[in-house]
Formats: sequence, C-alpha cells, structure tokens
Amino acid sequence: MPSPDPGPELPENPWQRSRRVLRLAVPSASEMLLGMLVGLVNTYLVGHLGSASLTAVGLGSQWAMAAMVLFSAVGTGATALTARMIGASDHVGASRVVGQALAIAVVCGLLSTLLLVAFAEPAMLLMGAHGEAVTQGATYLRIISLVFPVSALMFVGNACLRGAGDTRTPLLVMAIVNVINVVIAWVLVEGIGPFPALGVAGAAWGSAAGRLAGGLLVLALLLGGRVGLRLRWRGPDREMAWRILRVGLPASLDQLIFRLGMLVWVRMVASLGTVAYAAHQIALNGESISFMPGWGFAMAATTLVGQGLGAGDHVRAEKDAMFCFGIAAAFMSVMGIIFVVAAPQIIGLFTSEAEVVAMGSTPLRLIGVVQPLLAAMMVFSGGLRGAGDTLTPMLVNGAAIWLLRVPLTLLATSWLGWGLTGVWLVMALDLTVRGVVLFWQFRGGRWKMVQV
Repeated sequence: MPSPDPGPELPENPWQRSRRVLRLAVPSASEMLLGMLVGLVNTYLVGHLGSASLTAVGLGSQWAMAAMVLFSAVGTGATALTARMIGASDHVGASRVVGQALAIAVVCGLLSTLLLVAFAEPAMLLMGAHGEAVTQGATYLRIISLVFPVSALMFVGNACLRGAGDTRTPLLVMAIVNVINVVIAWVLVEGIGPFPALGVAGAAWGSAAGRLAGGLLVLALLLGGRVGLRLRWRGPDREMAWRILRVGLPASLDQLIFRLGMLVWVRMVASLGTVAYAAHQIALNGESISFMPGWGFAMAATTLVGQGLGAGDHVRAEKDAMFCFGIAAAFMSVMGIIFVVAAPQIIGLFTSEAEVVAMGSTPLRLIGVVQPLLAAMMVFSGGLRGAGDTLTPMLVNGAAIWLLRVPLTLLATSWLGWGLTGVWLVMALDLTVRGVVLFWQFRGGRWKMVQV
C-alpha cells in the first residue's frame, strides 16, 4: 500500500479541499436532481388526471424502488472497490470490478422484471390501492419494469464511474434520460399530435424509454473506456464477484429491510384515503428536492473516503467526509427554510385540489425543520459505505424503520388519529435519530479498519 503523499494530492488548504469536494459533489447533486425529476415530471403530468392516477404512480414507484434493492448490493460494492483501487492506482483491478458488477446487475434486473410483471396487481392490492388505482398502477409497474435489465446497467455503471471520481458522466447520462422522459411522457400522457392520450401508461413509457437509453449509453461509454475504467468481459471471476457482494450485500439487506418497512409504512398512509395519499406523494416529491445536495455530498463522501483509504490516508478521508457534511447541512438548511415558508406554494405546483394542498403543507413544513439531520444521515451513511462498512448503516436504518417509524406511525394514525401530520411527525423523528446515530458512529472511527 503506498504511503501517504504530503504534497498536492493531500491538500490541507480549506479552499483547495472545497474545490476538490465540490468537483465531485456538484455533478452528483445535479444528477440526483435529474433523477428526481423523472418522478417529479411523472407526478406533474398525471396530477391533473386525479387522485387515483397520482396514487397509482406513487404506489407503483414504491415497488420499483423496492426492486432497486437488488441493484444496490452491486452498486455499493462496486463503488467501494473501485474507489479503493483507483486510490491505490490499480486501474486493471478497477476494470475487473466493472465487468463483474455489470454482469451481476443484468441478472438482478432480469429477476426484478419477471417478478413485477407477473405480480403487478397483487403488489398494488398489497399496498392498499383500490379500484382504478390498482388497474393504472399495475400498468405503470409492468411498463417501467420491462427495462430493468438495462436500467441496472445504468445504475451500476454510474456507481463504478463515481467510485473512480467521475461524477460528470453520470450527470450527462441523467440529463439525456430526463430529456427523453419529458418529451415522450408529455406527448403520450396528453396525446399530442397523432399520438393517443395514454394517461398513466404514457408516463410509464416515457420513464422506461429514458432509462433504456441511459443504460445503453453507460454500456457504450464503459466499453470505450472512461477515467481508467474499461469494460472487458473475460468470463466469471468468482473472487472479484464475491468481493463486490461481500461489501454490497449488507447494503442490499439494508435496503431490503428498509424497503419492506417502507412498504408497511406506505400501506398505513394509503389507509388514510386517496386524497391523503395524494397529498403524501406530492409532499414527498417536494421534499425530494432537498435530497439534491444531500445525495451529491453523500456520493462525494463515498468516493473520497474510499480513495483516501486506498491511498492509506485515514486523516484525509475523515476530513473530506466532515467537510462534505458541513456544506450539505448548509444547503439543506436553506431548503428547509423554503419548505417552512412556502409549503402551500410548493404543493400547489403539482395539484390544484385545495384539499390536497392543505393536507400536504404541514408535513412539508415538518420535514423542513429536520433538514440538517437528514444531511447527517445521508452523508455519514455515504462515508461509511465508501469505507466498506455497510453493516453499520444497515443496522441503524433497519432499527429506525422497524422499531421507530412503523410502530409510532401505527400509534399516530390508528390510536391517536393524527392523520397525515402524525405520519410525517414520526418520519421527522426517525430522520433525526438516524442522523445523530450515524454521525456518532462515523466519529467513532471503526470504519478506518474495514478490509474490502
């Protein structure tokens, strides 16, 4: 392992460090924004179709995110290993990671497609959907799941690129995904020109087309070579595949535990009625805007911690992660103030139904108050995963969702009758606890000893 370089590779000047961090974080944050825009555009386009359509897209998206659990194991492991190897200047090893990670991703994508196409209606019913929401939601789910094998290539390929320190290419890919999604979804939802108005199905086809193009583009870029990574398939590499999964499986289990808890939680929200769930979904989309800086600096922390450890410099790795948190907390605090002050206006961007606007405003204000803690949760989870410590976030997130969010939401809705406001009050408490615990775990420093 190379000894730490005290020269330009290890800048101590705050301005130099900020430039290095922002060079990674800003493209990642922008990528997150573009990724969120796919869901925001779909919500906006179907918003005027009524609460049933909003509920269909919202519940269908929950299952699609649950399917991403299979991709997260590969993506997290690939990011951590790629960052370590790039930090150690092992480009051949990093390219081996790419080949094995993408092969596993395709298998996971195929499995997800088969399950969701076969069980779309039962999945919607299990979430508490009724009537037209079941029919529309099942259609939405089947269409978007068709491209999972290719969109898995985008998800995991971008994870490899971020681990290598290239956050601009994933940003470019997501920009293309969004343009395709907006154009096709807008045309097919509304029925512009010779095209029929497909409603929710049109939004699904737009999303599927964008992700298909994104997956194929990432595949082409990696085949051609990018930032020292080049995709070359030389057959199964069991040792490398196991290293990827050994790091990634706890993250996948983390996501599985969390997503199962989220499905139960969302089922409780859906039981409050179609209008309440529509307000909930729109508030979530509004809140997702604040994920932009959190995601960007979490991704930067993942890459910088992994590369710092790969270069044998624990001090640099820790300072970079703390710097990422400081900037993310500042940005997200500003977003929180905007949520508190302008909640009705933000909700009103997605619907004209006065009842939905009124019901969604207080939840958005609640989540605005805890934005700095949300930043801590995201950035320190990213830092721990970059070090290869995926077990700690798994335990913290699993305990929070099952021991805090689910039971307290049941208490707030079924026993206390606090409705949607009670649901979001519990969510704010959950995010606060996780932010504090993950900060404490990162500062403890055990992640510096993790081997990958």
